[in-house]
Amino acid sequence: MNNAEHQQGSSLISKRTMEIVVALLFLGAGAVVISDSLRLGVGWESDGPEPGYFPFYIALAMSAASLINLYRGLRGAGAQIPFVSKSASLKIITVLIPLLLYVAAIGYIGIYAASAIYIALFMWYFGRYAIWKGILAGTTIAVALFFMFERWFLVPLPKGPLEAWLGY
Repeated sequence: MNNAEHQQGSSLISKRTMEIVVALLFLGAGAVVISDSLRLGVGWESDGPEPGYFPFYIALAMSAASLINLYRGLRGAGAQIPFVSKSASLKIITVLIPLLLYVAAIGYIGIYAASAIYIALFMWYFGRYAIWKGILAGTTIAVALFFMFERWFLVPLPKGPLEAWLGY
C-alpha cells in the first residue's frame, strides 16, 4: 500500500508522533505508580508483600515497554504514516462531543437518565433508527442497568432528579 492509498485526505499527525506521545504518557504514569509504590513499600514482610509490591513491578514492566516504544518512535519508523487524517478526525469529533456532553450530564441528571438520552440520540443520529426505537432501547438499557447495579450488585451510581422523584 503506497502513501496515497494509506492516506484519506491530509494527515493531522503522524503515527511516529503519536507513538512518542503515548510512550511518554505511559512513562509518566509508570513514574507516578513507581513513586507511590516506593512510598507504600515494595518489599516482602513476614505476612506477605507490602502494599506497593505488585503495583511497583507492574509499573516497572509498563515503563520498560514504554521505553522500548519511545526508542522505536524516536528511531523514525512511521514518520510518513498518518495517524489520523482530517476527514477521519471530523468523524471522531462528531462522536467525541456527544460523549463529553453525556459525561457532563451525568453530574446533573444522573447516569441512568443521561445514558437513556445518549443511547436514544446516538441510535437516531448515527444509526439512522426511528427516534421511538432509540427511546425504547435507551430506556430499556437504562432500566436494566439500574436494576443490575442498584439492586443486584448493590453498587450505587450517580443519580439525578428522576431517581429522587421515584424515591431512590
